Amino acid sequence: MKSFYCECGHHLFFDSTECVSCGKAVAFDSQTLDMRVLDSAPDDTRSLCANGSKYGVCNWLQASEDRMFCLACDLNRTIPNLDAPINLTRWARLEAGKRRLVYSLLSLQLPVVSRHLDQTGLCFDFLEDGRTNAQDFGDEFHHTGYADGVITINVLEADPAAREATREAMNEQYRTVLGHMRHEAGHYFLEKLHDNIDHEELGKLFGDFSQDYKAALQHYYDNGPPANWSRDYISAYSSAHPLEDWAESWAHYLHLTDALETAAAHGVLVAVNDLDFANKLKQWRKLSIVLNELNRGFGVSDAYPFVISERAGEKLAFVHELILCLKN
Repeated sequence: MKSFYCECGHHLFFDSTECVSCGKAVAFDSQTLDMRVLDSAPDDTRSLCANGSKYGVCNWLQASEDRMFCLACDLNRTIPNLDAPINLTRWARLEAGKRRLVYSLLSLQLPVVSRHLDQTGLCFDFLEDGRTNAQDFGDEFHHTGYADGVITINVLEADPAAREATREAMNEQYRTVLGHMRHEAGHYFLEKLHDNIDHEELGKLFGDFSQDYKAALQHYYDNGPPANWSRDYISAYSSAHPLEDWAESWAHYLHLTDALETAAAHGVLVAVNDLDFANKLKQWRKLSIVLNELNRGFGVSDAYPFVISERAGEKLAFVHELILCLKN
């Protein structure tokens, strides 16, 4: 994430809605990837996204003058039932994660197209089930996941206590709303970028994608990861199936590129955009150690509880080269 500034020169944040120095209302412009003072461009009549003006859950400008919503909110197909007040809080957390995902995709010059505009595009379903709304859903259960251009996120993922309980129950190192979205977006882009991928190299790195997915996941949940999983995989879950290995590698690539950009923008690192991937990964390994030590100093969990092995680094490099080829 780069640094943002108001017209008055004061520092702004990605989630800012007003400048605390001059008091002007601000919004993020997905066309320029920058914050803008509202009404500061007379020739641009776009206003705040309808989800921002009506519900206060968004701080982006409309995607275009003829769209009610911003580019990120235009990806929504289903939002939580707002008759339950707690769902507004949950929805706001989900939208905050989605905006950061979309920012990363746009900054990498990846295509972000709403299914409302193109049936081959992307959309999100934020769904409840019987755990949060037994009256309407009974014992119905919705998994967070991906299928056919649709990313489904269970609204309980936006409840910190419930999410932490699930993380512990599943013995995961890391579980966040943004992490889910980056992972599921990896599934989407594997399909979207199919014709641009070197599938022979993909198979060499990640394995046989044709193996039975449901059976592989059941084996993982029944038996856990192999004892030496950290030698070849970025996370234990990556070992379940090549599809999950790909999605986890994609998510971690977005993690590190966003964090490195943020560190460089705030002077913690020198500019990293011109570095090759090997040197970016070297910088990330150093930075992640610092982040973890800072967190430990505050008595909280590691910011990045992973070790990137040589093999996992090769998979991240594959993601990097794919995205680089698309830019060129």
